[in-house]
Amino acid sequence: MPLACGSVVAVNPNSTGTAPLSPTERSTIRRGAKRAVAERDALWALLDAGLVCHLSTVVGGAPLVLPTGYGRDGDTLYLHGSTGALSLRTAAQGIEVCVAVTHVDGIVYSRSAFHHSMNYRSAVIHGTAVVVTGAEQKTHGLRVLTEHLAPGSWEHSRQPNKKEVAATTVLALDLTEAAVKTRTGGPNDDEEDIAADTAWAGVLPLRTVWGEPEPQTAHIAVPPHIAGRAG
Repeated sequence: MPLACGSVVAVNPNSTGTAPLSPTERSTIRRGAKRAVAERDALWALLDAGLVCHLSTVVGGAPLVLPTGYGRDGDTLYLHGSTGALSLRTAAQGIEVCVAVTHVDGIVYSRSAFHHSMNYRSAVIHGTAVVVTGAEQKTHGLRVLTEHLAPGSWEHSRQPNKKEVAATTVLALDLTEAAVKTRTGGPNDDEEDIAADTAWAGVLPLRTVWGEPEPQTAHIAVPPHIAGRAG
């Protein structure tokens, strides 16, 4: 299951969801190639279902991987952070970065310890992050990020002022060079272990659900865009 890290990415509005991914040398899945997914729609769905990515870069000659929120607009991934963040300043210098998003859907219990596994969906994106400049473009990126993490909040909340926008770095990463890999189903036990059948085998699903809102403003009712997400 590939893991990496992510930062702000920008989308190509001309991309079509039906177009397949076109693996490059570094985005071609070799280990467990049968689990590779070629559809670009699968990449989009995986990113849209996640909240945190991991951004990987090299800072001062050493690798650095950091978790961060993100947002997608077409074939662009947006990342953001403080203008003082060394990781973003480094990623903004035109160097190659890597972003990864992973969902764990369950633990696969096998009859042998060797064959224990996970069911998962994962994406790894390679590319050069681009600094988003211009108030309108930055505001768009911030809106994409906000609406991905907290749908409905851009219009409900006070929007960023000029000082806040100036203090924020927004990066855009094109999703052209990406790989998607998934695993589903039960254990892949050896025939002798299946025949012996001395240990429980199966899948323990993992599901993430929203809880009930915990208000900090008791005099304001929970708005529909939040109540609708709650479990």
